[in-house]
Amino acid sequence: MTMSGLLTPQSRNVKVFIKAFRQTRRARYSSVSSQLNIRSFISENTEIVGEQSLTPEVKLRLFTPNCRFWRERPELWPFDDPYWAIYWPGGQALSRYLLDNPAVCRGKTVLDLGSGCGASAIAAKLCGAAHVVANDIDTVAAVATHMNFELNGLEPAVCLSNNMIGSQPEGFDLILLGDMFYEEALATSLHNWLDRCIRTQGTKVLIGDPGRAQFEEHGIRRLLRQLAQFELPESVREENYGLTCSRVWCYHPEL
Repeated sequence: MTMSGLLTPQSRNVKVFIKAFRQTRRARYSSVSSQLNIRSFISENTEIVGEQSLTPEVKLRLFTPNCRFWRERPELWPFDDPYWAIYWPGGQALSRYLLDNPAVCRGKTVLDLGSGCGASAIAAKLCGAAHVVANDIDTVAAVATHMNFELNGLEPAVCLSNNMIGSQPEGFDLILLGDMFYEEALATSLHNWLDRCIRTQGTKVLIGDPGRAQFEEHGIRRLLRQLAQFELPESVREENYGLTCSRVWCYHPEL
């Protein structure tokens, strides 16, 4: 989930951490955004980390125990749940796979759906993708993604904040999904949309997931072929209830 010791059991459990934000979240984005420079806010409330993940060559701004909101009252957080501030294990595996297999992205038009911190989009760009789009419905995630691209010496990707699931396929060569199958309803919507993208556009779909129940038990699971498995670093295992590995899958609706 994270690139360093972020969100370890000794500090705060991931589930509890996010739940705290969700329980106290308010619709304050519009009023705060007019008063704060979001980029400065992210700089002041995250830490640049990179070493203790599956992709140590990628730097990201994430929450760590050194950050104010690790200890601050969640109701003071002015935006939506900060999923973009965590490097989730499915995204780590997906990014690692791309970096190990750059031909998958080279020269391609790539969509990172539910992009969060933008790690998979960064990996795609580092591998020579011709065009990268990062899509996350959280507008703060778009700013964080731009900043993370800059950290890695890259021109920022196109960042879209509309919900693309169910939209008309845009002709992407490759769609990346890391840690997106965490709710059954969302998994079903993704299944239907991805199937349409593949059948109408010939899109290739890669999925990164550490084996969550909503993923393993969904009907889409029988349509996937495993491409890779990665052992998670010890710190990431601790943060994910002892999950030991994360996998990358290719979606084949004809299976």
